[in-house]
Amino acid sequence: MGLKSILSKPFANYAVWQISKWKNNAVSAQDKILQNLIESAKETAFGKDHHFTEIKNYTDFKSFVPIRDYEGLKKYVDRVVAGEADVLWKGKPLYFAKTSGTTSGVKYIPLSKESMPEHIKAARNAILTYINETGKADFVNGKMIFLQGSPTLSVKNGINIGRLSGIVAHHVPKYLQKNRLPSLETNIIEDWEEKVDAIVDETIHEDMTLISGIPPWVQMYFDKLSEKSGGQKIAEIFKNFSLFIYGGVNFEPYRAKIEQSIGRKIDSIETYPASEGFIAYQDSQKDKGLLLLADAGIFYEFIPADEYHNDKPTRLSLGEIELDTNYALILNTNAGLWGYSIGDTVKFVSKNPYKIIVTGRIKHFISAFGEHVIGEEVEHALLTVANAEGVKITEFTVAPQVSPKEGLPYHEWFIEFSSPPKNITSFSKKVDEALQKKNIYYFDLIEGNILKPLVIQILQKDAFVNYMKSKGKLGGQNKVPRLSNDRDLADDLGRYIV
Repeated sequence: MGLKSILSKPFANYAVWQISKWKNNAVSAQDKILQNLIESAKETAFGKDHHFTEIKNYTDFKSFVPIRDYEGLKKYVDRVVAGEADVLWKGKPLYFAKTSGTTSGVKYIPLSKESMPEHIKAARNAILTYINETGKADFVNGKMIFLQGSPTLSVKNGINIGRLSGIVAHHVPKYLQKNRLPSLETNIIEDWEEKVDAIVDETIHEDMTLISGIPPWVQMYFDKLSEKSGGQKIAEIFKNFSLFIYGGVNFEPYRAKIEQSIGRKIDSIETYPASEGFIAYQDSQKDKGLLLLADAGIFYEFIPADEYHNDKPTRLSLGEIELDTNYALILNTNAGLWGYSIGDTVKFVSKNPYKIIVTGRIKHFISAFGEHVIGEEVEHALLTVANAEGVKITEFTVAPQVSPKEGLPYHEWFIEFSSPPKNITSFSKKVDEALQKKNIYYFDLIEGNILKPLVIQILQKDAFVNYMKSKGKLGGQNKVPRLSNDRDLADDLGRYIV
Protein backbone atom coordinates (compact mmCIF):
# COMPACT_ATOMS: atom_id res chain seq x y z
CA MET A 1 0.00 0.00 0.00
CA GLY A 2 1.48 3.34 -1.10
CA LEU A 3 1.73 6.52 0.92
CA LYS A 4 -1.08 8.24 -0.98
CA SER A 5 -3.53 5.42 -0.31
CA ILE A 6 -2.56 5.38 3.38
CA LEU A 7 -3.11 9.13 3.71
CA SER A 8 -6.32 9.10 1.68
CA LYS A 9 -8.25 7.10 4.29
CA PRO A 10 -8.12 9.62 7.16
CA PHE A 11 -8.67 12.38 4.58
CA ALA A 12 -11.76 10.52 3.34
CA ASN A 13 -12.99 10.02 6.90
CA TYR A 14 -12.67 13.74 7.59
CA ALA A 15 -14.45 14.65 4.32
CA VAL A 16 -17.36 12.32 5.13
CA TRP A 17 -17.64 13.87 8.60
CA GLN A 18 -17.80 17.32 7.00
CA ILE A 19 -20.43 16.12 4.53
CA SER A 20 -22.53 14.58 7.32
CA LYS A 21 -22.97 17.97 8.96
CA TRP A 22 -25.12 19.22 6.07
CA LYS A 23 -26.25 15.85 4.73
CA ASN A 24 -28.28 15.25 7.90
CA ASN A 25 -29.57 18.84 7.96
CA ALA A 26 -30.07 19.48 4.26
CA VAL A 27 -33.18 21.66 4.55
CA SER A 28 -31.49 23.93 7.09
CA ALA A 29 -28.40 24.08 4.85
CA GLN A 30 -30.60 25.15 1.93
CA ASP A 31 -32.21 27.92 3.98
CA LYS A 32 -28.76 29.30 4.79
CA ILE A 33 -27.68 29.05 1.15
CA LEU A 34 -30.70 31.08 0.02
CA GLN A 35 -30.05 33.81 2.57
CA ASN A 36 -26.34 33.96 1.66
CA LEU A 37 -27.12 34.17 -2.05
CA ILE A 38 -29.59 37.00 -1.58
CA GLU A 39 -27.26 38.92 0.74
CA SER A 40 -24.29 38.52 -1.63
CA ALA A 41 -26.20 39.68 -4.72
CA LYS A 42 -28.44 42.43 -3.33
CA GLU A 43 -26.28 45.20 -4.82
CA THR A 44 -26.08 43.60 -8.28
CA ALA A 45 -28.17 44.83 -11.20
CA PHE A 46 -30.29 41.69 -10.98
CA GLY A 47 -30.67 42.03 -7.20
CA LYS A 48 -31.85 45.62 -7.52
CA ASP A 49 -34.25 44.77 -10.36
CA HIS A 50 -35.77 41.98 -8.26
CA HIS A 51 -35.97 43.72 -4.88
CA PHE A 52 -33.48 41.50 -3.03
CA THR A 53 -33.39 43.92 -0.09
CA GLU A 54 -37.07 43.13 0.52
CA ILE A 55 -36.68 39.34 0.47
CA LYS A 56 -36.93 37.79 3.94
CA ASN A 57 -37.83 34.18 3.08
CA TYR A 58 -38.52 31.73 0.26
CA THR A 59 -42.09 32.96 -0.18
CA ASP A 60 -40.79 36.47 -0.83
CA PHE A 61 -38.15 35.10 -3.18
CA LYS A 62 -40.76 33.34 -5.32
CA SER A 63 -42.83 36.50 -5.57
CA PHE A 64 -39.92 38.59 -6.87
CA VAL A 65 -37.85 36.11 -8.91
CA PRO A 66 -39.58 34.33 -11.82
CA ILE A 67 -38.54 31.04 -13.40
CA ARG A 68 -36.42 31.57 -16.50
CA ASP A 69 -34.39 29.52 -18.92
CA TYR A 70 -31.22 30.84 -20.53
CA GLU A 71 -33.21 32.95 -22.99
CA GLY A 72 -34.97 34.64 -20.09
CA LEU A 73 -31.67 35.56 -18.44
CA LYS A 74 -29.86 36.36 -21.67
CA LYS A 75 -30.20 40.15 -21.45
CA TYR A 76 -28.28 40.01 -18.16
CA VAL A 77 -25.74 37.46 -19.39
CA ASP A 78 -25.05 39.59 -22.48
CA ARG A 79 -24.09 42.48 -20.20
CA VAL A 80 -21.69 40.23 -18.29
CA VAL A 81 -20.18 38.91 -21.54
CA ALA A 82 -19.70 42.53 -22.64
CA GLY A 83 -17.48 43.06 -19.59
CA GLU A 84 -19.89 44.74 -17.15
CA ALA A 85 -19.40 43.94 -13.45
CA ASP A 86 -21.99 43.39 -10.69
CA VAL A 87 -24.76 42.27 -13.03
CA LEU A 88 -25.88 38.77 -11.95
CA TRP A 89 -23.26 38.24 -9.25
CA LYS A 90 -20.78 40.51 -7.50
CA GLY A 91 -17.78 41.40 -9.62
CA LYS A 92 -17.02 39.55 -12.83
CA PRO A 93 -16.94 35.79 -13.45
CA LEU A 94 -13.68 33.85 -13.41
CA TYR A 95 -14.82 31.95 -16.51
CA PHE A 96 -17.61 31.40 -18.95
CA ALA A 97 -18.39 27.76 -19.63
CA LYS A 98 -19.41 27.63 -23.28
CA THR A 99 -22.27 25.28 -23.92
CA SER A 100 -25.04 24.65 -26.43
CA GLY A 101 -28.21 26.72 -26.31
CA THR A 102 -31.73 26.14 -27.55
CA THR A 103 -32.54 29.15 -29.74
CA SER A 104 -29.49 31.32 -29.14
CA GLY A 105 -26.80 28.92 -30.33
CA VAL A 106 -23.96 29.21 -27.84
CA LYS A 107 -24.69 29.76 -24.14
CA TYR A 108 -22.19 31.42 -21.80
CA ILE A 109 -22.60 30.06 -18.28
CA PRO A 110 -20.76 32.12 -15.64
CA LEU A 111 -18.39 30.47 -13.18
CA SER A 112 -17.42 32.65 -10.21
CA LYS A 113 -14.62 32.52 -7.66
CA GLU A 114 -17.25 31.15 -5.25
CA SER A 115 -18.74 28.54 -7.59
CA MET A 116 -15.58 27.14 -9.19
CA PRO A 117 -14.22 25.52 -5.98
CA GLU A 118 -17.55 23.73 -5.51
CA HIS A 119 -17.04 21.87 -8.80
CA ILE A 120 -13.63 20.67 -7.66
CA LYS A 121 -14.74 19.81 -4.13
CA ALA A 122 -17.68 17.75 -5.39
CA ALA A 123 -15.54 15.72 -7.78
CA ARG A 124 -13.03 15.09 -4.98
CA ASN A 125 -15.70 14.16 -2.44
CA ALA A 126 -17.31 11.67 -4.81
CA ILE A 127 -14.03 9.73 -4.69
CA LEU A 128 -13.47 10.23 -0.96
CA THR A 129 -16.91 8.94 -0.01
CA TYR A 130 -16.16 5.84 -2.08
CA ILE A 131 -12.86 5.30 -0.25
CA ASN A 132 -14.52 5.80 3.13
CA GLU A 133 -17.34 3.36 2.42
CA THR A 134 -15.37 0.59 0.72
CA GLY A 135 -11.90 0.96 2.29
CA LYS A 136 -10.49 0.65 -1.24
CA ALA A 137 -7.77 3.21 -1.84
CA ASP A 138 -4.98 1.47 -3.74
CA PHE A 139 -6.17 3.07 -6.99
CA VAL A 140 -4.83 6.47 -5.85
CA ASN A 141 -1.27 5.14 -6.24
CA GLY A 142 -1.76 4.38 -9.91
CA LYS A 143 -2.48 6.50 -12.95
CA MET A 144 -5.82 8.21 -13.47
CA ILE A 145 -7.31 9.39 -16.72
CA PHE A 146 -10.05 11.94 -17.19
CA LEU A 147 -11.28 11.91 -20.79
CA GLN A 148 -12.30 15.51 -21.32
CA GLY A 149 -12.43 18.46 -23.67
CA SER A 150 -9.45 20.60 -24.56
CA PRO A 151 -8.16 22.83 -21.72
CA THR A 152 -7.36 25.53 -24.28
CA LEU A 153 -9.22 28.71 -23.33
CA SER A 154 -10.11 31.84 -25.28
CA VAL A 155 -10.54 35.29 -23.76
CA LYS A 156 -13.44 37.71 -24.17
CA ASN A 157 -13.42 41.09 -22.43
CA GLY A 158 -10.90 39.79 -19.92
CA ILE A 159 -12.82 36.61 -19.05
CA ASN A 160 -11.55 33.12 -19.96
CA ILE A 161 -13.95 31.00 -21.99
CA GLY A 162 -13.92 27.24 -22.55
CA ARG A 163 -15.81 23.98 -22.10
CA LEU A 164 -16.43 23.04 -18.47
CA SER A 165 -14.25 19.92 -18.59
CA GLY A 166 -11.40 21.95 -20.09
CA ILE A 167 -11.75 24.63 -17.42
CA VAL A 168 -11.75 22.04 -14.64
CA ALA A 169 -8.47 20.64 -16.01
CA HIS A 170 -6.81 23.87 -14.85
CA HIS A 171 -7.92 23.20 -11.27
CA VAL A 172 -6.76 19.62 -10.71
CA PRO A 173 -5.19 19.47 -7.21
CA LYS A 174 -1.39 19.33 -7.14
CA TYR A 175 -1.37 15.96 -5.35
CA LEU A 176 -3.09 14.42 -8.39
CA GLN A 177 -1.05 16.08 -11.12
CA LYS A 178 1.69 13.41 -11.26
CA ASN A 179 -0.89 10.64 -11.42
CA ARG A 180 -3.04 12.32 -14.01
CA LEU A 181 -3.14 11.52 -17.73
CA PRO A 182 -3.23 12.44 -20.56
CA SER A 183 -0.46 15.00 -20.88
CA LEU A 184 -1.27 18.60 -21.73
CA GLU A 185 0.16 18.11 -25.24
CA THR A 186 -2.30 15.31 -25.86
CA ASN A 187 -5.21 16.96 -24.07
CA ILE A 188 -5.16 20.01 -26.35
CA ILE A 189 -5.56 17.95 -29.54
CA GLU A 190 -8.90 19.09 -31.01
CA ASP A 191 -9.70 16.15 -33.32
CA TRP A 192 -11.22 13.54 -31.00
CA GLU A 193 -10.17 10.47 -33.00
CA GLU A 194 -6.58 11.73 -33.21
CA LYS A 195 -6.71 12.60 -29.52
CA VAL A 196 -7.90 9.15 -28.49
CA ASP A 197 -5.13 7.54 -30.55
CA ALA A 198 -2.59 9.71 -28.72
CA ILE A 199 -4.15 8.84 -25.35
CA VAL A 200 -3.91 5.14 -26.18
CA ASP A 201 -0.22 5.54 -27.03
CA GLU A 202 0.39 7.39 -23.75
CA THR A 203 -1.52 5.03 -21.48
CA ILE A 204 -1.33 1.50 -22.87
CA HIS A 205 1.81 0.67 -20.89
CA GLU A 206 0.84 2.62 -17.75
CA ASP A 207 -0.72 1.32 -14.55
CA MET A 208 -4.17 2.83 -15.13
CA THR A 209 -6.33 2.40 -12.01
CA LEU A 210 -9.09 5.01 -12.43
CA ILE A 211 -10.80 5.95 -15.69
CA SER A 212 -13.39 8.71 -15.95
CA GLY A 213 -15.45 10.14 -18.80
CA ILE A 214 -18.68 10.15 -20.76
CA PRO A 215 -19.50 6.50 -21.57
CA PRO A 216 -19.40 6.63 -25.42
CA TRP A 217 -16.04 8.42 -25.35
CA VAL A 218 -14.69 5.88 -22.87
CA GLN A 219 -15.96 3.06 -25.10
CA MET A 220 -14.07 4.48 -28.07
CA TYR A 221 -10.93 4.60 -25.91
CA PHE A 222 -11.46 0.98 -24.85
CA ASP A 223 -12.01 -0.15 -28.45
CA LYS A 224 -8.77 1.44 -29.61
CA LEU A 225 -6.85 0.03 -26.63
CA SER A 226 -8.13 -3.45 -27.41
CA GLU A 227 -7.28 -3.10 -31.09
CA LYS A 228 -3.74 -1.91 -30.36
CA SER A 229 -3.15 -4.71 -27.84
CA GLY A 230 -4.24 -7.45 -30.22
CA GLY A 231 -7.73 -7.93 -28.84
CA GLN A 232 -7.00 -7.96 -25.11
CA LYS A 233 -9.67 -7.03 -22.59
CA ILE A 234 -9.14 -3.78 -20.67
CA ALA A 235 -8.72 -5.72 -17.42
CA GLU A 236 -5.82 -7.59 -19.05
CA ILE A 237 -4.18 -4.38 -20.26
CA PHE A 238 -4.73 -2.54 -16.96
CA LYS A 239 -4.58 -5.25 -14.31
CA ASN A 240 -5.16 -2.78 -11.45
CA PHE A 241 -8.02 -0.85 -13.08
CA SER A 242 -10.63 -0.76 -10.33
CA LEU A 243 -12.81 2.35 -10.55
CA PHE A 244 -14.87 3.87 -13.36
CA ILE A 245 -16.41 7.33 -12.92
CA TYR A 246 -19.01 8.52 -15.40
CA GLY A 247 -21.66 11.17 -16.03
CA GLY A 248 -23.10 13.35 -18.76
CA VAL A 249 -25.39 10.80 -20.43
CA ASN A 250 -27.51 7.84 -19.48
CA PHE A 251 -25.08 4.97 -18.86
CA GLU A 252 -27.50 2.11 -19.38
CA PRO A 253 -27.27 1.91 -23.21
CA TYR A 254 -23.50 1.51 -22.84
CA ARG A 255 -23.24 -0.61 -19.70
CA ALA A 256 -23.23 -4.09 -21.29
CA LYS A 257 -20.68 -3.18 -23.96
CA ILE A 258 -18.37 -1.38 -21.54
CA GLU A 259 -18.45 -4.26 -19.05
CA GLN A 260 -17.79 -6.67 -21.91
CA SER A 261 -14.83 -4.55 -23.04
CA ILE A 262 -13.38 -4.49 -19.53
CA GLY A 263 -13.76 -8.24 -19.08
CA ARG A 264 -14.91 -8.12 -15.46
CA LYS A 265 -17.14 -6.01 -13.28
CA ILE A 266 -15.55 -3.09 -11.45
CA ASP A 267 -16.87 -0.45 -9.09
CA SER A 268 -18.30 2.71 -10.59
CA ILE A 269 -19.41 6.15 -9.41
CA GLU A 270 -22.10 8.14 -11.21
CA THR A 271 -21.83 11.92 -11.09
CA TYR A 272 -24.17 14.75 -12.07
CA PRO A 273 -22.03 17.75 -13.02
CA ALA A 274 -23.28 20.59 -15.21
CA SER A 275 -21.83 23.89 -16.34
CA GLU A 276 -24.37 25.54 -14.04
CA GLY A 277 -23.12 23.63 -11.00
CA PHE A 278 -22.12 20.24 -9.64
CA ILE A 279 -25.51 18.95 -8.52
CA ALA A 280 -25.11 15.42 -7.16
CA TYR A 281 -22.98 12.30 -7.04
CA GLN A 282 -23.34 8.66 -6.04
CA ASP A 283 -22.05 8.47 -2.47
CA SER A 284 -22.68 4.77 -1.87
CA GLN A 285 -22.10 1.55 -3.76
CA LYS A 286 -25.20 0.14 -2.06
CA ASP A 287 -27.71 2.15 -4.07
CA LYS A 288 -27.97 4.09 -7.34
CA GLY A 289 -29.37 7.31 -5.89
CA LEU A 290 -27.24 10.44 -6.19
CA LEU A 291 -26.68 12.58 -3.09
CA LEU A 292 -28.06 16.07 -3.77
CA LEU A 293 -25.39 18.58 -2.80
CA ALA A 294 -27.35 20.85 -0.46
CA ASP A 295 -24.36 22.88 0.73
CA ALA A 296 -22.60 23.62 -2.55
CA GLY A 297 -23.62 27.22 -3.23
CA ILE A 298 -26.85 26.24 -5.02
CA PHE A 299 -30.39 26.78 -3.77
CA TYR A 300 -32.63 24.25 -5.50
CA GLU A 301 -36.26 24.57 -6.47
CA PHE A 302 -38.51 21.89 -7.87
CA ILE A 303 -41.53 22.18 -10.15
CA PRO A 304 -43.77 19.13 -10.70
CA ALA A 305 -42.93 18.22 -14.30
CA ASP A 306 -46.57 18.08 -15.36
CA GLU A 307 -46.99 21.71 -14.20
CA TYR A 308 -43.85 23.06 -15.82
CA HIS A 309 -45.64 24.71 -18.74
CA ASN A 310 -48.39 26.23 -16.59
CA ASP A 311 -48.54 30.01 -16.21
CA LYS A 312 -48.04 29.71 -12.44
CA PRO A 313 -46.52 26.31 -11.67
CA THR A 314 -46.01 25.14 -8.10
CA ARG A 315 -42.49 25.95 -6.86
CA LEU A 316 -41.15 23.84 -4.03
CA SER A 317 -38.07 24.04 -1.86
CA LEU A 318 -36.19 20.92 -0.78
CA GLY A 319 -38.23 20.46 2.40
CA GLU A 320 -41.48 20.33 0.40
CA ILE A 321 -40.67 17.62 -2.15
CA GLU A 322 -42.25 14.17 -2.30
CA LEU A 323 -40.65 10.88 -3.28
CA ASP A 324 -41.21 9.29 -6.70
CA THR A 325 -42.45 12.49 -8.35
CA ASN A 326 -40.89 13.89 -11.49
CA TYR A 327 -39.67 17.44 -10.92
CA ALA A 328 -38.16 20.02 -13.23
CA LEU A 329 -34.95 21.17 -11.56
CA ILE A 330 -34.49 24.91 -10.95
CA LEU A 331 -31.16 26.41 -9.81
CA ASN A 332 -30.14 29.59 -7.98
CA THR A 333 -26.37 29.71 -7.81
CA ASN A 334 -23.38 31.55 -6.40
CA ALA A 335 -22.37 32.37 -9.96
CA GLY A 336 -25.52 34.42 -10.57
CA LEU A 337 -28.12 32.12 -12.10
CA TRP A 338 -31.55 32.93 -10.65
CA GLY A 339 -34.74 30.87 -11.02
CA TYR A 340 -32.80 29.05 -13.73
CA SER A 341 -34.44 26.10 -15.42
CA ILE A 342 -31.64 23.75 -16.33
CA GLY A 343 -34.00 21.61 -18.42
CA ASP A 344 -33.51 18.35 -16.51
CA THR A 345 -36.08 16.35 -14.61
CA VAL A 346 -35.24 14.48 -11.42
CA LYS A 347 -37.01 12.16 -9.01
CA PHE A 348 -36.26 11.77 -5.32
CA VAL A 349 -35.63 8.20 -4.19
CA SER A 350 -34.77 9.13 -0.59
CA LYS A 351 -35.35 11.98 1.87
CA ASN A 352 -32.94 10.74 4.51
CA PRO A 353 -30.60 11.72 3.02
CA TYR A 354 -31.98 13.54 -0.04
CA LYS A 355 -31.06 11.48 -3.07
CA ILE A 356 -32.17 11.80 -6.67
CA ILE A 357 -32.05 10.03 -9.98
CA VAL A 358 -32.02 11.97 -13.24
CA THR A 359 -35.13 11.01 -15.20
CA GLY A 360 -34.76 13.00 -18.40
CA ARG A 361 -35.37 16.39 -19.94
CA ILE A 362 -38.37 18.67 -19.92
CA LYS A 363 -38.34 18.50 -23.70
CA HIS A 364 -37.66 15.56 -25.98
CA PHE A 365 -33.98 15.42 -26.78
CA ILE A 366 -31.07 13.33 -28.00
CA SER A 367 -27.98 13.27 -25.81
CA ALA A 368 -26.57 9.80 -26.32
CA PHE A 369 -23.15 11.39 -26.83
CA GLY A 370 -23.56 14.54 -24.73
CA GLU A 371 -24.86 16.67 -27.63
CA HIS A 372 -28.19 17.80 -26.09
CA VAL A 373 -29.95 18.11 -29.44
CA ILE A 374 -33.53 19.27 -28.93
CA GLY A 375 -36.70 19.31 -31.04
CA GLU A 376 -36.43 22.93 -32.13
CA GLU A 377 -32.95 22.27 -33.53
CA VAL A 378 -33.87 19.23 -35.63
CA GLU A 379 -37.06 20.87 -36.87
CA HIS A 380 -35.17 24.00 -37.86
CA ALA A 381 -32.42 22.03 -39.63
CA LEU A 382 -34.83 19.82 -41.56
CA LEU A 383 -37.46 22.37 -42.49
CA THR A 384 -34.96 25.08 -43.50
CA VAL A 385 -33.46 22.75 -46.09
CA ALA A 386 -36.80 21.20 -47.09
CA ASN A 387 -38.45 24.59 -47.68
CA ALA A 388 -35.49 25.80 -49.73
CA GLU A 389 -35.66 22.74 -51.96
CA GLY A 390 -39.43 22.33 -52.22
CA VAL A 391 -39.37 19.08 -50.25
CA LYS A 392 -42.52 18.18 -48.29
CA ILE A 393 -42.38 16.30 -45.00
CA THR A 394 -45.28 14.25 -43.66
CA GLU A 395 -43.71 13.17 -40.40
CA PHE A 396 -40.33 12.37 -38.95
CA THR A 397 -38.47 11.30 -35.84
CA VAL A 398 -34.81 11.01 -34.88
CA ALA A 399 -32.94 8.51 -32.71
CA PRO A 400 -29.29 7.77 -31.96
CA GLN A 401 -27.64 4.73 -33.52
CA VAL A 402 -25.14 3.96 -30.75
CA SER A 403 -23.91 0.58 -31.98
CA PRO A 404 -23.91 0.39 -35.79
CA LYS A 405 -22.72 -2.81 -37.45
CA GLU A 406 -19.78 -0.87 -38.85
CA GLY A 407 -18.29 2.59 -38.68
CA LEU A 408 -18.95 5.46 -36.31
CA PRO A 409 -22.24 6.02 -34.47
CA TYR A 410 -24.72 8.49 -35.95
CA HIS A 411 -28.14 10.10 -35.68
CA GLU A 412 -30.71 8.13 -37.65
CA TRP A 413 -33.59 10.14 -39.12
CA PHE A 414 -36.81 8.36 -40.09
CA ILE A 415 -38.71 10.57 -42.54
CA GLU A 416 -41.95 10.09 -44.43
CA PHE A 417 -41.92 12.42 -47.44
CA SER A 418 -44.98 13.56 -49.35
CA SER A 419 -42.66 15.20 -51.89
CA PRO A 420 -39.18 13.64 -51.61
CA PRO A 421 -35.86 15.30 -52.45
CA LYS A 422 -34.35 14.64 -55.87
CA ASN A 423 -31.03 13.61 -54.31
CA ILE A 424 -31.25 12.11 -50.80
CA THR A 425 -27.46 12.17 -50.33
CA SER A 426 -27.22 15.90 -51.04
CA PHE A 427 -30.32 16.59 -48.94
CA SER A 428 -28.92 14.62 -45.96
CA LYS A 429 -25.63 16.51 -46.13
CA LYS A 430 -27.38 19.89 -46.07
CA VAL A 431 -29.60 18.91 -43.13
CA ASP A 432 -26.56 17.70 -41.22
CA GLU A 433 -24.71 20.95 -41.86
CA ALA A 434 -27.77 22.94 -40.75
CA LEU A 435 -27.91 20.97 -37.49
CA GLN A 436 -24.20 21.53 -36.88
CA LYS A 437 -24.78 25.28 -37.19
CA LYS A 438 -27.64 25.09 -34.71
CA ASN A 439 -25.95 22.93 -32.06
CA ILE A 440 -22.31 23.47 -31.10
CA TYR A 441 -21.97 20.11 -29.34
CA TYR A 442 -23.20 18.24 -32.41
CA PHE A 443 -20.75 20.25 -34.51
CA ASP A 444 -17.91 19.25 -32.15
CA LEU A 445 -18.87 15.57 -32.30
CA ILE A 446 -18.91 15.57 -36.12
CA GLU A 447 -15.68 17.57 -36.37
CA GLY A 448 -14.01 15.34 -33.81
CA ASN A 449 -14.99 12.14 -35.65
CA ILE A 450 -17.02 10.88 -32.68
CA LEU A 451 -20.16 10.80 -34.84
CA LYS A 452 -20.52 10.47 -38.57
CA PRO A 453 -23.08 12.67 -40.37
CA LEU A 454 -26.74 11.78 -39.99
CA VAL A 455 -28.39 8.99 -41.96
CA ILE A 456 -31.91 9.42 -43.37
CA GLN A 457 -34.19 6.39 -43.70
CA ILE A 458 -37.06 7.01 -46.13
CA LEU A 459 -40.29 5.52 -44.82
CA GLN A 460 -43.33 4.17 -46.69
CA LYS A 461 -46.48 6.24 -47.13
CA ASP A 462 -48.61 6.20 -43.94
CA ALA A 463 -45.75 4.66 -41.97
CA PHE A 464 -46.34 6.81 -38.89
CA VAL A 465 -50.11 6.38 -39.04
CA ASN A 466 -49.70 2.62 -39.19
CA TYR A 467 -47.15 2.71 -36.39
CA MET A 468 -49.41 4.74 -34.10
CA LYS A 469 -52.32 2.48 -34.96
CA SER A 470 -50.27 -0.58 -34.04
CA LYS A 471 -49.60 0.97 -30.63
CA GLY A 472 -53.21 1.95 -30.02
CA LYS A 473 -52.22 5.61 -30.05
CA LEU A 474 -53.85 6.86 -33.24
CA GLY A 475 -55.61 10.22 -32.84
CA GLY A 476 -56.50 12.15 -29.72
CA GLN A 477 -53.65 13.85 -27.93
CA ASN A 478 -51.10 11.23 -28.98
CA LYS A 479 -48.04 12.48 -30.83
CA VAL A 480 -45.00 10.93 -32.40
CA PRO A 481 -42.00 12.24 -30.46
CA ARG A 482 -39.63 14.20 -32.63
CA LEU A 483 -36.68 12.86 -30.68
CA SER A 484 -35.91 9.73 -28.70
CA ASN A 485 -32.85 8.97 -26.64
CA ASP A 486 -33.27 5.22 -27.11
CA ARG A 487 -33.99 2.84 -29.99
CA ASP A 488 -37.52 1.68 -29.10
CA LEU A 489 -39.38 3.82 -31.64
CA ALA A 490 -36.60 3.60 -34.22
CA ASP A 491 -36.51 -0.18 -34.15
CA ASP A 492 -40.30 -0.35 -34.57
CA LEU A 493 -40.11 1.98 -37.57
CA GLY A 494 -37.48 -0.21 -39.23
CA ARG A 495 -40.20 -2.35 -40.81
CA TYR A 496 -41.51 0.67 -42.73
CA ILE A 497 -38.22 1.60 -44.44
CA VAL A 498 -38.52 1.81 -48.23
